[in-house]
Amino acid sequence: MKKQKKIVLAYSGGLDTSIILRWLQEKYNAEVISYTADIGQKIDKEKIIKNAKKLGVKKIIIENLKDLFAKEYIYPMVRGHAIYEGVYLLGTSIARPLIAKRQIAIAKKFNAHAVSHGSTGKGNDQVRFELGYHYFGPKIKVIAPWRIWKLNSRSDLIKYAKKNKILIPKDKKGASPFSVDDNLFHTSTEGKVLENPKNAAPEFIFQRTVAPEKAPNKISYVAIGFKNGDPISVNGKKLSPGNLLQKLNILAGKNGIGRVDLVENRFIGIKSRGVYETPGGTLLMVAHRAMESVTLDKETMHQKDEIMPKYAELIYNGYWYSKARFKLQKIIDRKRNKVNGSVKLKLYKGNITIVSRQTKSNAYSMKKVSFEENKTFNKSNVERFINFHKKKL
Repeated sequence: MKKQKKIVLAYSGGLDTSIILRWLQEKYNAEVISYTADIGQKIDKEKIIKNAKKLGVKKIIIENLKDLFAKEYIYPMVRGHAIYEGVYLLGTSIARPLIAKRQIAIAKKFNAHAVSHGSTGKGNDQVRFELGYHYFGPKIKVIAPWRIWKLNSRSDLIKYAKKNKILIPKDKKGASPFSVDDNLFHTSTEGKVLENPKNAAPEFIFQRTVAPEKAPNKISYVAIGFKNGDPISVNGKKLSPGNLLQKLNILAGKNGIGRVDLVENRFIGIKSRGVYETPGGTLLMVAHRAMESVTLDKETMHQKDEIMPKYAELIYNGYWYSKARFKLQKIIDRKRNKVNGSVKLKLYKGNITIVSRQTKSNAYSMKKVSFEENKTFNKSNVERFINFHKKKL
């Protein structure tokens, strides 16, 4: 008797991936292993298990990856100050490489012949997933249902779900829903009214931040401690990477910080509009840069600024595991051991103000910068410095 093939599916427990799960079973006569990475999104483990079991899944895997996600994916990106097209902090982009890596590891563990994802044929995520799959398991087959099946509309999906007795959430009957992605670092919302860039984003779509005008009329303060370039504490209390970011999400979110409305250029060549919330990540970006300002030399900081657009684009395009990204990360991290201390921020109605920077580093010299007369800075050299640069004009 021929052994049944196995497919590892990135499974959220929702309508779309449940339809994909059933479709994979029918199309390939395969055993589907459902895989869910808990990277800080809103997750109902009981619902995931219940839905998967109802669809006949025997192997249901849910992994808590929050600390790993923050430490090995978000933090390196923060050290590089990665911002795509001026405003996007790459919350969705950075999540896919980790999920892809774990899917391949599970596929190898259970001798699965293929992995599958639920990304649409017009999105960036299909690229990010599949570049990650290729890096860790180039011989493992990739199945992308949205590119090959004949379910071409929301009504087709609904009919298929009804036929297969798959639960259809009430808000997904009829019109297409908003497309929502969330994890520890951010939330994103796309589709429906947002597709027309002239329409304002409705307030009800925001999940992690209050509107700045509705934020408290009271100032909040937060101190973020850094060691070797990574955040380690909030207000003097050391926290695990996952808990630290969650703490900052709450503090920033209630103060209306971290909203972005962007029409972006997708890697596959089309423009799309997304509304993003990255409250804690926004605080980390501001605080980390402030910490570097008193701990790193000018050349190092400016080199990081020069490579950042390329670094951000590589992440956005799914090249997290590329030689090019690894090379830039080495440049970014060259002097991270010097980035130690704490930064205090003031939060008020969507705004962030740097209050103070504290460090034992000697990169910033109060003696040299002082307006009081001192012997630590030789002003007689300035004229020669200016004359040298005149020759370059």
